[in-house]
Amino acid sequence: MNYRMVKEVHRRVKTSTKVLKKVMIFLCVLFILAGIVLDRGMMFLALLMAGLYFLYDAYSEKDYEYVLDGNTFTITVIHAKRRRREVHELDIKNMEVVAPNWHEAVAKYRRNGGTEKLPKYDYTSYEPDIPYYTMIIMENRRKIKLLLDLEEDMISAMKRMYADRVFIA
Repeated sequence: MNYRMVKEVHRRVKTSTKVLKKVMIFLCVLFILAGIVLDRGMMFLALLMAGLYFLYDAYSEKDYEYVLDGNTFTITVIHAKRRRREVHELDIKNMEVVAPNWHEAVAKYRRNGGTEKLPKYDYTSYEPDIPYYTMIIMENRRKIKLLLDLEEDMISAMKRMYADRVFIA
């Protein structure tokens, strides 16, 4: 069966990020005013602060794209809606399990109370009302844990391919 499904996930901006951006803007304005009134050397600090703000802004805004194309599952990170970087290209045949985070099938991989510790990659939106799934899969001969906001269509397609490994909420 060949499927080509694409899902984009927008990660919610944390409150601390919003506060830090406001502090950076305030400091930039303060350094500009200090440069005008006191010393022109403060203008350099304002320029540095503005540069740091734009860099921080670009890397604090993240989106994710999941692509299920046949047996290949690809995850791409999108920074500031411009820069794309493919972080995982996985073969679904190597998947051990996909289940909601609270399901017993992934209980041994939980952070608190689980028996197996795996490298974890979180590609969820951080929205409290969107349930996320845990995928345990082999990548480069090592087992990893992925946290994903999967749509029902994508989960159903995986369930049709590997009914014994996919658990639906």
